[in-house]
Amino acid sequence: MTPLITAFERSPDGGRGLARDMRVRWALEEVGQSYDVRLLSFGEMKEAAHRALHPFGQIPTYEDGDLALFESGAIVFHIAERHRALLPDDANARARAIAWMFAALDTVEPPIFERAIAAIIEREEPWFEHRQNVLAGNIRKRLDDLSNHLGDSDWLDGAFSAGDLLMVHVLLRLKGSDMLDEYPNLSAYVVRGEARPAFKRAFEAQLAAFAGKPSTGE
Repeated sequence: MTPLITAFERSPDGGRGLARDMRVRWALEEVGQSYDVRLLSFGEMKEAAHRALHPFGQIPTYEDGDLALFESGAIVFHIAERHRALLPDDANARARAIAWMFAALDTVEPPIFERAIAAIIEREEPWFEHRQNVLAGNIRKRLDDLSNHLGDSDWLDGAFSAGDLLMVHVLLRLKGSDMLDEYPNLSAYVVRGEARPAFKRAFEAQLAAFAGKPSTGE
């Protein structure tokens, strides 16, 4: 069967590829798996039918036969486990790639996402500038460590893996910011990820959905 994923009917990112269904689209494109997309309005995301798939009423979800999954990291992990392209064959390298998947979502993404949300909902608050500076400091601590690890390498641990896919997508939220520009090797790392044909196909599919065109991964 062809997997079915859900995505925003009108993504709040303005078609920039930041919504989390992008990670799933990219993973499916990397492994050459066609997929279908069901676009949801914000209202539909909170209805019982969707909450049966995603208890928190968010996107993306993934359905394949009798399997239904939520959480983008879990979905990417499932895709990577079923196909050879996103996880190494060597057991130790595979474990390290999985560790980088967790690092992207649990260590690097939280301060980046928190700062982005705060910039939207706290802009008029008297503490806004101070909080933004604190959050920026937290992000730089993570980027310092990530940059030091990456060094001159193309990818985090040998060949491109699901760990890189998630990490690049997390860092995309900083694209064009002074913060990411402070780390030339991380900026180049993101560019390498965006240059992958699978990323380009996934981005075009998400952008087409935002523009109101039919969206599939074929």
